[in-house]
Amino acid sequence: MSGQRNSKARGLAIFVLILPLFLFLVSLSIGSYGISPQGLFKTVLSVVSPASHPDVPAAYRDILLRIRLPRVLLAMAVGAALSVSGASLQALFKNPLVNEYILGISSGAAFGAALSIVFLGRAFPPQVGGFVFAVVAVGAVLLISGKAETHFISLLLTGIIVTAFFSALLSLVEFFASPYVLQALFFWLMGSLSLASWKDLYISLPLVAVGLVMLYLLRWRLNVLSMSDEEARSVGVNVRREKMLVIAATTLITAAATAIVGIIGWLGFIVPHLVRMMFGADNRRVVPLSAAMGASIMMIADDIIRGLSSFEIPIGIFTSLVGIPIFLVLLKKTKKVWL
Repeated sequence: MSGQRNSKARGLAIFVLILPLFLFLVSLSIGSYGISPQGLFKTVLSVVSPASHPDVPAAYRDILLRIRLPRVLLAMAVGAALSVSGASLQALFKNPLVNEYILGISSGAAFGAALSIVFLGRAFPPQVGGFVFAVVAVGAVLLISGKAETHFISLLLTGIIVTAFFSALLSLVEFFASPYVLQALFFWLMGSLSLASWKDLYISLPLVAVGLVMLYLLRWRLNVLSMSDEEARSVGVNVRREKMLVIAATTLITAAATAIVGIIGWLGFIVPHLVRMMFGADNRRVVPLSAAMGASIMMIADDIIRGLSSFEIPIGIFTSLVGIPIFLVLLKKTKKVWL
Protein backbone atom coordinates (compact mmCIF):
# COMPACT_ATOMS: atom_id res chain seq x y z
CA MET A 1 0.00 0.00 0.00
CA SER A 2 2.82 2.41 0.88
CA GLY A 3 4.55 1.54 -2.40
CA GLN A 4 1.43 2.47 -4.35
CA ARG A 5 1.17 5.73 -2.38
CA ASN A 6 4.82 6.55 -3.11
CA SER A 7 4.28 5.80 -6.79
CA LYS A 8 1.32 8.20 -6.93
CA ALA A 9 3.28 10.89 -5.10
CA ARG A 10 6.20 10.44 -7.51
CA GLY A 11 3.90 10.69 -10.51
CA LEU A 12 2.26 13.82 -9.10
CA ALA A 13 5.67 15.39 -8.45
CA ILE A 14 6.73 14.72 -12.05
CA PHE A 15 3.48 16.31 -13.26
CA VAL A 16 4.08 19.43 -11.14
CA LEU A 17 7.65 19.73 -12.45
CA ILE A 18 6.70 19.48 -16.15
CA LEU A 19 3.49 21.54 -15.89
CA PRO A 20 5.32 24.91 -16.34
CA LEU A 21 6.60 23.78 -19.74
CA PHE A 22 3.07 23.00 -20.95
CA LEU A 23 1.66 26.24 -19.51
CA PHE A 24 4.52 28.18 -21.10
CA LEU A 25 3.35 27.12 -24.57
CA VAL A 26 -0.32 27.70 -23.75
CA SER A 27 0.39 31.17 -22.32
CA LEU A 28 2.05 32.30 -25.53
CA SER A 29 -1.25 31.74 -27.36
CA ILE A 30 -3.52 33.56 -24.90
CA GLY A 31 -4.28 37.25 -25.01
CA SER A 32 -6.51 39.91 -26.53
CA TYR A 33 -4.98 38.96 -29.89
CA GLY A 34 -5.27 35.18 -29.89
CA ILE A 35 -2.79 32.97 -31.75
CA SER A 36 -3.74 29.39 -32.53
CA PRO A 37 -1.31 26.57 -31.65
CA GLN A 38 -0.67 26.03 -35.35
CA GLY A 39 -0.03 29.74 -35.85
CA LEU A 40 2.26 29.77 -32.83
CA PHE A 41 4.24 26.85 -34.21
CA LYS A 42 4.62 28.52 -37.62
CA THR A 43 5.60 31.80 -35.97
CA VAL A 44 8.36 30.11 -33.97
CA LEU A 45 9.66 28.44 -37.14
CA SER A 46 9.55 31.76 -39.01
CA VAL A 47 11.65 33.37 -36.28
CA VAL A 48 14.25 30.61 -36.58
CA SER A 49 14.15 30.57 -40.38
CA PRO A 50 12.27 33.56 -41.89
CA ALA A 51 12.48 32.18 -45.43
CA SER A 52 10.72 28.92 -44.49
CA HIS A 53 7.37 30.56 -43.62
CA PRO A 54 7.02 33.91 -45.44
CA ASP A 55 3.21 33.79 -45.05
CA VAL A 56 3.34 34.33 -41.27
CA PRO A 57 2.00 37.83 -40.43
CA ALA A 58 4.59 40.23 -39.05
CA ALA A 59 2.14 41.06 -36.24
CA TYR A 60 2.46 37.48 -34.96
CA ARG A 61 6.22 37.79 -34.64
CA ASP A 62 5.98 41.19 -32.93
CA ILE A 63 3.38 39.96 -30.44
CA LEU A 64 5.32 36.80 -29.70
CA LEU A 65 8.81 38.30 -29.37
CA ARG A 66 8.13 41.76 -27.96
CA ILE A 67 5.10 41.19 -25.73
CA ARG A 68 4.18 37.58 -24.95
CA LEU A 69 7.57 35.91 -24.56
CA PRO A 70 9.13 38.39 -22.09
CA ARG A 71 5.87 38.56 -20.14
CA VAL A 72 5.50 34.79 -19.78
CA LEU A 73 9.17 34.35 -18.88
CA LEU A 74 8.86 37.09 -16.26
CA ALA A 75 5.73 35.45 -14.82
CA MET A 76 7.59 32.15 -14.49
CA ALA A 77 10.61 33.80 -12.86
CA VAL A 78 8.54 35.85 -10.40
CA GLY A 79 6.31 32.92 -9.43
CA ALA A 80 9.29 30.65 -8.82
CA ALA A 81 11.24 33.34 -6.95
CA LEU A 82 8.48 34.31 -4.50
CA SER A 83 7.42 30.70 -3.84
CA VAL A 84 10.95 29.45 -3.16
CA SER A 85 11.64 32.54 -1.04
CA GLY A 86 8.59 31.83 1.11
CA ALA A 87 9.41 28.11 1.45
CA SER A 88 13.02 28.84 2.44
CA LEU A 89 12.14 31.49 5.02
CA GLN A 90 9.46 29.30 6.58
CA ALA A 91 11.97 26.47 6.95
CA LEU A 92 14.70 28.77 8.24
CA PHE A 93 12.54 30.39 10.94
CA LYS A 94 10.67 27.15 11.71
CA ASN A 95 7.29 28.83 11.31
CA PRO A 96 4.67 28.63 8.54
CA LEU A 97 3.63 32.27 8.98
CA VAL A 98 6.93 33.69 7.79
CA ASN A 99 7.23 35.08 4.30
CA GLU A 100 9.07 37.87 2.53
CA TYR A 101 6.27 40.34 3.27
CA ILE A 102 6.21 39.74 7.02
CA LEU A 103 10.00 40.19 7.21
CA GLY A 104 9.72 43.54 5.45
CA ILE A 105 11.64 42.39 2.37
CA SER A 106 8.81 43.18 -0.05
CA SER A 107 8.06 46.62 1.41
CA GLY A 108 11.75 47.52 1.54
CA ALA A 109 12.28 46.39 -2.04
CA ALA A 110 9.17 48.27 -3.19
CA PHE A 111 10.38 51.48 -1.53
CA GLY A 112 13.88 51.15 -3.00
CA ALA A 113 12.56 50.45 -6.49
CA ALA A 114 10.02 53.29 -6.30
CA LEU A 115 12.71 55.68 -5.05
CA SER A 116 14.86 54.73 -8.03
CA ILE A 117 12.00 55.05 -10.54
CA VAL A 118 10.81 58.45 -9.30
CA PHE A 119 14.13 60.22 -8.73
CA LEU A 120 16.56 58.38 -11.03
CA GLY A 121 14.30 57.27 -13.84
CA ARG A 122 14.23 53.99 -15.73
CA ALA A 123 17.80 54.53 -16.96
CA PHE A 124 19.01 53.33 -13.56
CA PRO A 125 18.08 49.70 -12.76
CA PRO A 126 15.40 49.73 -10.02
CA GLN A 127 16.62 46.28 -8.92
CA VAL A 128 19.67 47.90 -7.31
CA GLY A 129 17.61 50.21 -5.11
CA GLY A 130 15.19 47.39 -4.38
CA PHE A 131 17.93 45.04 -3.23
CA VAL A 132 19.67 47.66 -1.09
CA PHE A 133 16.54 48.59 0.85
CA ALA A 134 15.36 44.98 1.03
CA VAL A 135 18.63 44.20 2.81
CA VAL A 136 18.12 47.22 5.08
CA ALA A 137 14.58 46.08 5.91
CA VAL A 138 15.38 42.45 6.73
CA GLY A 139 18.51 43.55 8.59
CA ALA A 140 16.45 45.93 10.72
CA VAL A 141 13.89 43.21 11.47
CA LEU A 142 16.53 40.70 12.55
CA LEU A 143 18.53 43.26 14.53
CA ILE A 144 15.55 44.65 16.44
CA SER A 145 13.77 41.35 17.06
CA GLY A 146 16.91 39.67 18.40
CA LYS A 147 16.90 35.87 18.59
CA ALA A 148 13.92 35.47 16.28
CA GLU A 149 13.98 31.70 16.04
CA THR A 150 12.93 31.41 19.70
CA HIS A 151 10.78 34.55 19.89
CA PHE A 152 8.59 34.51 16.81
CA ILE A 153 6.13 37.04 18.23
CA SER A 154 8.99 39.54 18.48
CA LEU A 155 9.93 38.81 14.86
CA LEU A 156 6.32 39.20 13.71
CA LEU A 157 5.76 42.50 15.53
CA THR A 158 9.08 43.89 14.34
CA GLY A 159 8.26 42.87 10.78
CA ILE A 160 4.93 44.68 10.99
CA ILE A 161 6.63 47.82 12.31
CA VAL A 162 9.37 47.80 9.65
CA THR A 163 6.81 47.13 6.91
CA ALA A 164 4.69 50.06 8.13
CA PHE A 165 7.79 52.29 8.23
CA PHE A 166 8.77 51.52 4.63
CA SER A 167 5.14 51.85 3.55
CA ALA A 168 5.15 55.36 5.01
CA LEU A 169 8.39 56.14 3.17
CA LEU A 170 6.81 54.81 -0.01
CA SER A 171 3.85 57.14 0.48
CA LEU A 172 6.32 60.01 0.87
CA VAL A 173 7.94 59.08 -2.46
CA GLU A 174 4.49 59.03 -4.07
CA PHE A 175 3.81 62.50 -2.67
CA PHE A 176 6.87 63.96 -4.42
CA ALA A 177 6.31 62.10 -7.71
CA SER A 178 4.99 63.91 -10.76
CA PRO A 179 1.39 63.08 -11.81
CA TYR A 180 2.56 61.02 -14.80
CA VAL A 181 5.11 59.03 -12.80
CA LEU A 182 2.64 58.66 -9.92
CA GLN A 183 0.06 57.02 -12.18
CA ALA A 184 2.58 54.49 -13.48
CA LEU A 185 3.97 53.94 -9.97
CA PHE A 186 0.52 53.34 -8.49
CA PHE A 187 -0.31 50.73 -11.14
CA TRP A 188 3.09 49.08 -10.67
CA LEU A 189 2.69 48.85 -6.89
CA MET A 190 -0.49 46.82 -7.31
CA GLY A 191 1.55 44.18 -9.10
CA SER A 192 1.60 44.13 -12.87
CA LEU A 193 3.29 42.21 -15.69
CA SER A 194 1.97 44.51 -18.41
CA LEU A 195 5.24 46.46 -18.69
CA ALA A 196 7.45 43.39 -19.04
CA SER A 197 10.32 43.91 -21.46
CA TRP A 198 13.53 42.22 -22.49
CA LYS A 199 15.48 44.90 -20.62
CA ASP A 200 13.77 43.89 -17.38
CA LEU A 201 14.55 40.23 -18.05
CA TYR A 202 18.22 40.91 -18.83
CA ILE A 203 18.62 42.47 -15.38
CA SER A 204 16.24 40.41 -13.25
CA LEU A 205 16.57 36.88 -14.65
CA PRO A 206 20.29 36.48 -13.80
CA LEU A 207 19.63 37.70 -10.23
CA VAL A 208 16.66 35.36 -9.80
CA ALA A 209 18.60 32.47 -11.34
CA VAL A 210 21.56 32.98 -8.98
CA GLY A 211 19.31 33.14 -5.93
CA LEU A 212 17.27 30.09 -6.97
CA VAL A 213 20.40 28.04 -7.64
CA MET A 214 21.79 29.02 -4.23
CA LEU A 215 18.60 27.96 -2.46
CA TYR A 216 18.39 24.75 -4.47
CA LEU A 217 21.93 23.85 -3.43
CA LEU A 218 21.09 24.75 0.18
CA ARG A 219 17.83 22.80 0.24
CA TRP A 220 19.18 19.89 2.33
CA ARG A 221 20.71 22.34 4.77
CA LEU A 222 17.27 23.86 5.27
CA ASN A 223 16.25 20.51 6.76
CA VAL A 224 19.11 20.79 9.23
CA LEU A 225 18.41 24.46 9.97
CA SER A 226 14.81 23.51 10.76
CA MET A 227 16.17 21.79 13.85
CA SER A 228 17.57 23.63 16.86
CA ASP A 229 20.90 25.44 16.48
CA GLU A 230 22.59 22.95 18.80
CA GLU A 231 21.43 19.98 16.73
CA ALA A 232 22.50 21.69 13.52
CA ARG A 233 25.98 22.40 14.90
CA SER A 234 26.29 18.79 16.09
CA VAL A 235 26.13 17.57 12.46
CA GLY A 236 28.83 20.02 11.36
CA VAL A 237 26.72 22.87 9.93
CA ASN A 238 27.94 26.44 10.33
CA VAL A 239 24.55 27.77 11.42
CA ARG A 240 25.30 31.49 11.20
CA ARG A 241 26.88 31.25 7.74
CA GLU A 242 24.11 29.07 6.32
CA LYS A 243 21.40 31.35 7.68
CA MET A 244 23.08 34.39 6.18
CA LEU A 245 23.32 32.63 2.81
CA VAL A 246 19.62 31.73 2.85
CA ILE A 247 18.57 35.24 3.88
CA ALA A 248 20.85 36.80 1.23
CA ALA A 249 19.47 34.55 -1.51
CA THR A 250 15.82 35.13 -0.55
CA THR A 251 16.41 38.88 -0.32
CA LEU A 252 18.08 38.90 -3.74
CA ILE A 253 15.30 37.07 -5.58
CA THR A 254 12.50 38.94 -3.79
CA ALA A 255 14.08 42.30 -4.57
CA ALA A 256 14.68 41.34 -8.21
CA ALA A 257 11.05 40.25 -8.60
CA THR A 258 9.45 43.12 -6.66
CA ALA A 259 11.50 45.79 -8.43
CA ILE A 260 10.00 44.75 -11.77
CA VAL A 261 6.41 43.68 -11.07
CA GLY A 262 5.61 45.34 -7.73
CA ILE A 263 4.20 43.56 -4.68
CA ILE A 264 2.58 40.19 -5.40
CA GLY A 265 0.80 39.04 -2.27
CA TRP A 266 0.14 35.56 -0.87
CA LEU A 267 2.05 33.57 -3.49
CA GLY A 268 5.12 33.01 -1.33
CA PHE A 269 2.87 32.18 1.59
CA ILE A 270 0.39 29.71 0.09
CA VAL A 271 2.46 27.76 -2.46
CA PRO A 272 4.86 26.24 0.14
CA HIS A 273 1.83 25.15 2.18
CA LEU A 274 0.28 23.43 -0.83
CA VAL A 275 3.55 21.67 -1.61
CA ARG A 276 4.01 20.45 1.97
CA MET A 277 0.43 19.18 2.11
CA MET A 278 0.93 17.21 -1.11
CA PHE A 279 4.54 16.01 -0.77
CA GLY A 280 5.63 16.39 2.85
CA ALA A 281 8.01 18.78 4.61
CA ASP A 282 11.34 17.54 3.20
CA ASN A 283 12.92 20.70 1.78
CA ARG A 284 14.85 18.67 -0.78
CA ARG A 285 11.47 18.26 -2.49
CA VAL A 286 9.74 21.41 -1.24
CA VAL A 287 12.20 23.85 -2.86
CA PRO A 288 12.11 22.59 -6.48
CA LEU A 289 8.40 21.75 -6.35
CA SER A 290 7.60 25.20 -4.92
CA ALA A 291 9.49 26.77 -7.82
CA ALA A 292 7.54 24.73 -10.38
CA MET A 293 4.15 25.24 -8.71
CA GLY A 294 4.75 28.96 -8.17
CA ALA A 295 5.71 29.45 -11.81
CA SER A 296 2.61 27.52 -12.92
CA ILE A 297 0.22 29.43 -10.67
CA MET A 298 1.67 32.76 -11.77
CA MET A 299 1.24 31.88 -15.44
CA ILE A 300 -2.32 30.65 -14.87
CA ALA A 301 -3.19 33.87 -13.03
CA ASP A 302 -1.69 35.98 -15.81
CA ASP A 303 -3.52 33.93 -18.48
CA ILE A 304 -6.84 34.45 -16.70
CA ILE A 305 -6.22 38.20 -16.46
CA ARG A 306 -5.24 38.51 -20.13
CA GLY A 307 -7.99 36.22 -21.39
CA LEU A 308 -10.99 37.59 -19.46
CA SER A 309 -11.25 41.00 -21.08
CA SER A 310 -9.43 43.66 -23.07
CA PHE A 311 -8.40 45.51 -19.88
CA GLU A 312 -6.21 43.99 -17.18
CA ILE A 313 -6.72 43.69 -13.45
CA PRO A 314 -3.33 44.09 -11.71
CA ILE A 315 -2.08 40.61 -10.94
CA GLY A 316 -1.25 41.55 -7.34
CA ILE A 317 -4.94 42.27 -6.71
CA PHE A 318 -5.96 39.03 -8.43
CA THR A 319 -3.57 36.84 -6.41
CA SER A 320 -4.79 38.43 -3.17
CA LEU A 321 -8.46 37.94 -4.05
CA VAL A 322 -7.87 34.29 -4.92
CA GLY A 323 -5.17 33.59 -2.34
CA ILE A 324 -7.09 34.64 0.77
CA PRO A 325 -10.00 32.18 0.27
CA ILE A 326 -7.51 29.41 -0.54
CA PHE A 327 -5.65 30.16 2.68
CA LEU A 328 -8.87 30.00 4.69
CA VAL A 329 -9.66 26.59 3.19
CA LEU A 330 -6.15 25.36 3.97
CA LEU A 331 -6.42 26.71 7.50
CA LYS A 332 -9.68 24.85 8.05
CA LYS A 333 -8.50 21.55 6.58
CA THR A 334 -5.03 21.46 8.09
CA LYS A 335 -5.26 20.35 11.72
CA LYS A 336 -1.87 18.76 12.23
CA VAL A 337 1.18 20.68 13.40
CA TRP A 338 3.41 22.04 10.66
CA LEU A 339 6.68 20.15 10.38
